Amino acid sequence: AVCGGHISGMFGFFFTDGPVKCFADAAKSDTAKFAKWHRGMLERGVYLAPSQYEAGFMSLSHSEADIEHTIAMAKEVFAEL
Repeated sequence: AVCGGHISGMFGFFFTDGPVKCFADAAKSDTAKFAKWHRGMLERGVYLAPSQYEAGFMSLSHSEADIEHTIAMAKEVFAEL
């Protein structure tokens, strides 16, 4: 299972049943699976924070194409896990 959340342009997600509301919830996550997912994203040219405890950020410098590419690559990696 994967769950996540966002506030404006900041986002994060965890490989666990959600919701994640505190550190104890987050600590139940499958960090090995997150590491495999992160490595798969890097191999596809998508650079994200290397820890599930860090936030990702979007900004106006990200184009629609950037976002679509990131989503497409994430779907590929999820399919391999």
